Amino acid sequence: MLRIAQALETQLREAMQQAFPDAWDATQGVGLDPQLAPASKPEFGDFQANAALPLAKPLKQAPRQIAKAIVEQLQSDAGFTALCLDPQIAGPGFINLTIRPERLAAEVAARLGDDRLGVPSVENPTPVVVDFSSPNIAKEMHVGHLRSTIIGDSLARVLEFRGHPVLRLNHVGDWGTQFGMLITHLKQVAPEALDTADAIDLGDLVAFYREAKKRFDDDEAFQTTSREEVVKLQSGDPLSLKAWGLLCDQSRREFQKIYDRLDIRLSERGESFYNPFLPAVIEGLKQAELLVTDDGAQCVFLEGVSGKDGKPLPVIVQKSDGGFNYATTDLAAIRYRFAPAPDGDQARRVIYVTDAGQANHFTGVFQVADRAGWIPDGGRLQHVPFGLVQGEDGKKLKTRSGDTVRLRDLLDEAVERADADLRARLKDEERAESEAFISHVAGTVGLAAVKYADLSQNRITNYQFSFDRMLALQGNTAPYLLYALVRIAGIARKGGDLDASTAQLQFSEPQEWALVRELLKFDAVIAEVEEELLPNRLCSYLFELSQVFNRFYDQVPVLKANPETLPSRLALCRLTADTLKAGLGLLGIGSLERM
Repeated sequence: MLRIAQALETQLREAMQQAFPDAWDATQGVGLDPQLAPASKPEFGDFQANAALPLAKPLKQAPRQIAKAIVEQLQSDAGFTALCLDPQIAGPGFINLTIRPERLAAEVAARLGDDRLGVPSVENPTPVVVDFSSPNIAKEMHVGHLRSTIIGDSLARVLEFRGHPVLRLNHVGDWGTQFGMLITHLKQVAPEALDTADAIDLGDLVAFYREAKKRFDDDEAFQTTSREEVVKLQSGDPLSLKAWGLLCDQSRREFQKIYDRLDIRLSERGESFYNPFLPAVIEGLKQAELLVTDDGAQCVFLEGVSGKDGKPLPVIVQKSDGGFNYATTDLAAIRYRFAPAPDGDQARRVIYVTDAGQANHFTGVFQVADRAGWIPDGGRLQHVPFGLVQGEDGKKLKTRSGDTVRLRDLLDEAVERADADLRARLKDEERAESEAFISHVAGTVGLAAVKYADLSQNRITNYQFSFDRMLALQGNTAPYLLYALVRIAGIARKGGDLDASTAQLQFSEPQEWALVRELLKFDAVIAEVEEELLPNRLCSYLFELSQVFNRFYDQVPVLKANPETLPSRLALCRLTADTLKAGLGLLGIGSLERM
């Protein structure tokens, strides 16, 4: 009901100005905020305006008296009376507002013919960069990459749906001192890999990384050679670059298998991309007079951020040996992402989706970029932090042997469990289905369950991973939402024409009106997620919508309705299905018509 809320807010402001023409001077404009919000309870109507309470002190009047004056002005506004029933004053001065039933029905009718389901495109779209996933080369994607990947994807989908041009960037760890170690080990133990395509796969690379790391920790000569290899790589030695490219390509192909499986679209731009821009970062910070030499390193000391000793904390941008680090690369990335084309991405909003443990790092880097003048007017840098994935014991999720859980193993198990649950249910129901059907449903449900279980949590907190909970048909789970869609598809299979035209929608039952009001919240929820970057708000809405629909389905006849009410009830079913599919799609979750 975003458009209705915007219309109401305008009408309320006008009523307040007419009732209290001196309110602007008395309150410096603060009192002209209607403080409009959705009603806290259904019995209070659809919206509640709370402006009378903060106006009481500056206007030196009782809140109920102020509310009465505002209501009198509203009732003299033809536009308002066409939109709302008579306002009700409650409590100390709350104004409860109920939208006219015919306007609600008209909104439903409008959404039935609207592919966007009432969600407006932004008037002034701005380029957005969403930086997410970011695995490291020569390491396998593990459960720790799950949250960044699916949270970032969902946010990108919402921003794209709203009409923003979105650049989805995978800031892959494809550079740094570890490559000297890896290339040296590769040259010594698998030189054939430099001449033979696909001589090793990622599984080998993971073990290969561990072997290289052990040698680096235990063997001083190997350490020395590895450091020399870093210099060769950075200076463009052809053989070193070939080895580096091989490691990157092998990893990239395995990453893509995971992305394809999860339906994730990304443009890779690794740390190596920013190497040519690192010296300009140092020069830019010098020109901004921010650089300080501290123990041989080039630093920027943060304002308002102190260490335990009470002294300002530094962001090191060039080490004492002349090398660069993550902070330097991130600063170069910020400059490039905000820079105008063709020398940059010309973004106006840059979003980083990483674990909460990097919050201090980004706080420092963002401050440095801001003080250096690299964030344009109206530009926004945002860190989207998330907590850990924990086991049911509340500890970090690991395998029985204590290793980090590989992401592909976790997804495999989710699908296998969904497959087993489906086969058991089919056996209980004595239903015969093809292997193709079972495979499709199990794959869809398994991956949906994993994604939804993560996205439905407030991303800022840790959450406990439980296959049993996430695959349950009851509760706030993907299977519960998918089952609502299956119910609606079942209505269509039984002869309900969900696409029938409805010249005049008519609703009379409380369950119908509850569903109407829930359906009309979709646009406001999407706008909220766009701004606050919290996918769990969309999950909560879809869960509530499914609950309201199921109550409607259980308590109000649809196919057995009389001919006058049948088209309207079928229309509600259709709009519910369209809204659920759209919402799940924005979460990166597919839908089903049978399960």
